[in-house]
Amino acid sequence: MLKWAIIFALIALVAGGLGFGGVAAGAAGIAKVLFGLFLILAVVFVVLAALGVGAAKKILD
Repeated sequence: MLKWAIIFALIALVAGGLGFGGVAAGAAGIAKVLFGLFLILAVVFVVLAALGVGAAKKILD
């Protein structure tokens, strides 16, 4: 997902540089949404991994 956010950010930069304001704004909006989703999912997975390690230690003890 981070890959797609970076791709849309690059599209927005190129389109903005060439003067295509509408395309640049749309691509920048998509990049922001995808990056936000990536951050949320990354935090959720880190928390789940931390909880999973604790659960595995309890089972082994």
